[in-house]
Amino acid sequence: MAGIVIVGAQWGDEGKGKVVDLLAERADAVVRFQGGNNAGHTIIRDGETFKFHLIPSGILYPGKKCVIGNGVVIDPKVLTDEIDGLRARGIDTGGLRISANAHLIMPYHLLLDHAGEARLGKLQIGTTRRGIGPCYADKAARLGIRVQDLLDEKILKKKITAALDPKRLSLRPFQKDPSLDLHAMTEEYLTYGHRIEQYIADTSTLVWELLDERRNVIFEGAQGAMLDIDHGTYPFVTSSNPVSGAACVGSGVGPKDIDEIWGIAKAYVTRVGAGPFPTELDDDIGTQIRQRGGEFGTTTGRARRTGWLDLVALRYAARINTLTALAITKLDVLSGFDRLHVCTRYRGEEDAVFEQFPYHQSVLHHARADYEELPGWTEDIGEARTESDLPDAAREYLEFVSDFVGVPVALVGVGPARDQVIWTRAGADSVAAPAAAS
Repeated sequence: MAGIVIVGAQWGDEGKGKVVDLLAERADAVVRFQGGNNAGHTIIRDGETFKFHLIPSGILYPGKKCVIGNGVVIDPKVLTDEIDGLRARGIDTGGLRISANAHLIMPYHLLLDHAGEARLGKLQIGTTRRGIGPCYADKAARLGIRVQDLLDEKILKKKITAALDPKRLSLRPFQKDPSLDLHAMTEEYLTYGHRIEQYIADTSTLVWELLDERRNVIFEGAQGAMLDIDHGTYPFVTSSNPVSGAACVGSGVGPKDIDEIWGIAKAYVTRVGAGPFPTELDDDIGTQIRQRGGEFGTTTGRARRTGWLDLVALRYAARINTLTALAITKLDVLSGFDRLHVCTRYRGEEDAVFEQFPYHQSVLHHARADYEELPGWTEDIGEARTESDLPDAAREYLEFVSDFVGVPVALVGVGPARDQVIWTRAGADSVAAPAAAS
């Protein structure tokens, strides 16, 4: 394990934080490479629950470097609150490093995000309204404010003025909002700059040096592949690229620095917000899965939509990420169902069959799932620690998924606690895990 990328292989919320936390024990650095505080990772350790929105989850290990890369957009209020919260719980944040080139979410981004969603009405994308999209839009328009700008008052004020100018009309309904006062905004953000100055660094060089020394570096993605702005279910997507290729762009390393790419997927599927969802269960089974799995957003608290595992979408995610391994989380949630279903193809209008994920949005919006039925199991698997501890039906389920997708399963989650995992032989070989399946 030198450079290993961890990405979501569904629509986000797959349990990436827990997997990163497990791998971080053997890593020297964890690098967050895209997204913003529209994402969240929940980790349960020693009975304590930690919820992260911007800081990489490796921060729970003293001495690890935890990097917020240039591809991340940062709300400095959220970041400083998160730092304060960790310090209050006795967590050392000395290993945190923030790219000087990361872009900042400004007050006007939040206002524009709220206004944009409200204006869409029934056609809302379902954003978290955290200002992520408008911030990335300013980055592309070369009107962005970067972390390094917080350290120079003259440049900061000039850039804020330039960014506000083309937004005058859009911001007219908020002209009395005190957060848009130029002087107050500049002072507020300069204060944030003073607070995080000790963490600001040339993070690309830091990561290069670690990789050159063959140290272990984890590249941590947010959201999931099906929310990718280029390859996801556009326009119902996020504003960045949560796929493995973005690990290089968002952290400043080259493709040859990546040795492993793990895709994290639940044993079923969830989705937050609007957009197509061929395997969605709008019934009692969907409600049961939601309640058993605690499927409510880390960042927003919104109830997640639930459905059977979609292998057509998962195989697509495996291909666009070139996954070398799968981590299947929350297998325990499926305990107690007599029969399980997995989607192996779609049917469209006039009963057209789609073996591959459809590229055309009109086709996808009308797609219906075709299912393969597999036997379920009744046993509680929370205490399983090897593959042989699992019921036959659970092992068959994992084998079916791996065979269909064409990627080995390296890790299986059987409960929310940190130790409720099974390392398979494939996983142990990849990261030198302490125990393999028997």
